[in-house]
Amino acid sequence: MTTTPAARRSAAEQQRLEAAFTEMFEQQIVFNRVLGLKVESLAPGDVRLSFTMRPELIGHFLHQRLHGGAISATLDATGALALMVAIAERHPADDAQQVLQRFARMGTIDLRTDFLRPGLAPRYVAQAEVTRLGGRVGSTQMRLVDDSGQLIATGAGSYIVS
Repeated sequence: MTTTPAARRSAAEQQRLEAAFTEMFEQQIVFNRVLGLKVESLAPGDVRLSFTMRPELIGHFLHQRLHGGAISATLDATGALALMVAIAERHPADDAQQVLQRFARMGTIDLRTDFLRPGLAPRYVAQAEVTRLGGRVGSTQMRLVDDSGQLIATGAGSYIVS
């Protein structure tokens, strides 16, 4: 018995979806815009967001360290984006609009951040991996590194996905 492969969205539709994800995370989610988050990668298994240090993100004014809230919020956003990419992969025949409708009720349930080193660099990159994607809840592991590749923080998140 042979099975037919699942229908895939066209390359043009995939581009529309990726453009919509980028627009949502860089512009429509206002707090992400305040953080200055930029989409680096939307590849399944390699979802990355980046940002540059600015005075508005300093938490310790004497040492010019990155604020812990900026770190946690970035990890949270990266975990959510990784789940969105995974859900889009789970529904390969859906067009961009159908995929976007799946996120109407998405939200963070739990977030843990482990601060490992102070953030003193001019640029940071966050990466997330989906560890479980169920019908109602998804889980992720996240990492934040500075521009030299030094690990600044790790995180784990759980999200309602339905």
